Amino acid sequence: MPQKLDARTAFYLTLPPLLWAGNAVVGRLVHELVPPITLNLLRWLGAALILMPLAPWVLRPASGLYTHWRRFALLGLLGVGCYNALQYLALQTSTPLNVTLVASSMPLWMLALGAMFFGARVTRAQLVGAALSMGGVLVVLSRGDLRHLLELRLVAGDVFMLLATLSWAWYSWLLSRRAEPDALRRDWAAFLLAQVLYGLAWSGAFTAAEWALTDAHIQWGWPLVAALLYVAVGPAVLAYRSWGQGVERAGPALAGFFSNLTPLFAAVLSAAFLGELPHLYHALAFGLIVAGIVVSSRR
Repeated sequence: MPQKLDARTAFYLTLPPLLWAGNAVVGRLVHELVPPITLNLLRWLGAALILMPLAPWVLRPASGLYTHWRRFALLGLLGVGCYNALQYLALQTSTPLNVTLVASSMPLWMLALGAMFFGARVTRAQLVGAALSMGGVLVVLSRGDLRHLLELRLVAGDVFMLLATLSWAWYSWLLSRRAEPDALRRDWAAFLLAQVLYGLAWSGAFTAAEWALTDAHIQWGWPLVAALLYVAVGPAVLAYRSWGQGVERAGPALAGFFSNLTPLFAAVLSAAFLGELPHLYHALAFGLIVAGIVVSSRR
C-alpha cells in the first residue's frame, strides 16, 4: 500500500476531520430533537438525494452494484449503517471529552487491523508517530493538565464509540482493497452511492428497531433541518469523498493519523462559535499531531 504524502493528499485527509468535528458539535446540539439512529438514517437519506442525480447509472444491472453486493453491503454496514449511528448513540450518554478520547485510538486500531487481517507491516516510524499523535490528543483533552484525564469515567457511550472506531478502521482498510469494476471505482459519486444504498437498508432496519424498542420522537423545526442539511452535505458526501481519495493515495495506516486532528478542530470550532479562546496547549497539541503524521509517513 502506498504511503505518499503530498499537499493534495494532506488536504484530502485533513478536510474530513474538520467536517467531522462539526458533525460531533451538531450531533450534540440536536440530540434532544431526534433519536441518534434516526439521525443517521435521515443524514444518509439526504446524502442519497444529493448523489443520485450525479450517478444514476449505478442502478443499471451492469454497473456492478448487484454483482458485488457482498462488498457494498459490508461497506454500507460499516461506514454508513454503524459508524455515525454509534457515534450519535455515544453522544447520548457520554461526554464529548470521553468520546473524543476513545476515538483518538484510531491510529492504533488502523495499524492493528492492517497487521492482523490485511498483511500490512507495522514500522517503527508508525509506532512512534502513533505515540506522538495520541500525545497531542491527550494534551487537547487534558487542557494542558493531565490531572483532568484522571477524572474521566467511562460509561456505556464510550463502549459505543469504541465500536464506532473499530468499524471505521475496518471500513478504511476495505476501501484500500479494489474489488469492484474500474468504472464504478473511478466515479466517486457512483462508488459512494453504491455504499449508501446498501447502508440505507442497514440504517432503516436499525431505525425500525429504535422506534420499536424506545420512546423515539422527532421535534421538527429549522434547527433540525439546518443540522440535517449540514451532516448530509459536509460530514457525509464531502468528507467520505475526500477520505476515500486520501486512503487510496496514502493508505489506511497513514490516513488513520489524520483522524486525530478532529479534537483539535473541535477546539477551534468551539473558539469560533462558542467564544472559547484557544490556549497555548492547543499549539503544543497541533505540533505533536503533525509530528506524528510526518514521522509515520517517512519511508
